[in-house]
Amino acid sequence: MTEAGRHSRHAAARRRSRVWPAVLSLLLVAGAVGGGLALHRSSHSGDRTDPVAGAPSVDQAARSAAVDAILKRRSQAVLTGDEQAFLADIDRSDRRFVTKQRTLFANLRQFGFASIAYQQLAQQYDDSIAQKYGPSTYLIAVAMTYQIRDIDVVPVRAMLGYTFTQRADGAWMLVSDSDLDKRLPRGSHQEAWDFGPVTVKRAQRALVVVEQGQATLANKLVAMSVSAVHAVTKNWPGGWNGAGVVIALDDKIVRGADYTQPKNAEDALAMATWGYRTLPGEVTGAGERTDSYVVLNPNNRAKVDARTLAHEFTHVATAPYGPYAPRWLVEGAATYVEFLPMSGQKDLAITQYRLDVQRKYLAKAKGLPTDDTFLDQADRSYPLSWLALDYLFTRFGGVEVGTLYRELAALGSTQKERDRIMLEHVGMTEAGLFRALKAAAAA
Repeated sequence: MTEAGRHSRHAAARRRSRVWPAVLSLLLVAGAVGGGLALHRSSHSGDRTDPVAGAPSVDQAARSAAVDAILKRRSQAVLTGDEQAFLADIDRSDRRFVTKQRTLFANLRQFGFASIAYQQLAQQYDDSIAQKYGPSTYLIAVAMTYQIRDIDVVPVRAMLGYTFTQRADGAWMLVSDSDLDKRLPRGSHQEAWDFGPVTVKRAQRALVVVEQGQATLANKLVAMSVSAVHAVTKNWPGGWNGAGVVIALDDKIVRGADYTQPKNAEDALAMATWGYRTLPGEVTGAGERTDSYVVLNPNNRAKVDARTLAHEFTHVATAPYGPYAPRWLVEGAATYVEFLPMSGQKDLAITQYRLDVQRKYLAKAKGLPTDDTFLDQADRSYPLSWLALDYLFTRFGGVEVGTLYRELAALGSTQKERDRIMLEHVGMTEAGLFRALKAAAAA
């Protein structure tokens, strides 16, 4: 595998070589709850006056019960395909909102949910929104818990913000589902069904989402996804029985992926974005993670191939292990699987590539890529990470590498813990591994 020309930070060479992966790391920009948003469920005990200027006294328990009933009707409507029930409690005078809700319902129906539910969290307060909708305005953070059939291993939680007002007859109605968007935590919001009309295509252990009318792209991505799923299942230690979700929309901010950022927009091909078992702020500040979905960069969609998806699906396979594995291990493992022989893909010149990385990158390096500087020095970080995993797999075998990954991801939150785990499993620290790479190159 030889270098063929200059490559941008995440651009893939598709000539004779593949210098380093065409992807960003498993990425989420949602470490904290945005805007101080409180997530715990509010307590409703008796009548109180809401702290909104001019608001009348409200029976909060009755209001909460009414909103719970609306949320239950909407979730059941998605499962049963009842559009009228889904739209029953919205503001019918707002034609634009009605159209948006029809699109949302049509999108949700395509995903094939095994379960879906909406839960009120804490009431929010915004004077400008109260002024817009009137004194009965009820702005609430809502958790959406869902499980896509044959895709999600466990239920996934996302966050929404709903605005309700009370009609003249006393009934409550939904008037907006976007007033809290800017305050919701990144990565647990803006799912694939929240944008314009989409088309969802399925295959065994794969699901692809594209803009409506892009069936050709969907079929192409489904074929790539199936190939990539098989590759990760075959090559990841212990196998993998999960599924791959690929989101290829024109929108530049979807889930945790943000392709409006200049470096991402230019260089990245895809990002694997975390899903949540518990939301940021519910149990831990960062949330408890589960599966992840892959979001393609709309600017570079044509450059994505099955190997790109194999890289990303390796991130998907390892996402449930935990967030603490060093980045060189996370990216090195995904690149290692990406570069292995793959059905339908030309084999890569690994022996030559190993020599090239030793000569061009390892010779000048002073250590393994660090978490803080990994992406700033991506041109060398990715190949050096691949080299480290190539060495570990060759010397210790897949079972030991897989176990090492699991423990580092679950427990490696400090350098002391990382060193302890590395010594236990491979008899060397990260610094020792770098020295071993140097010695192997010299030999």
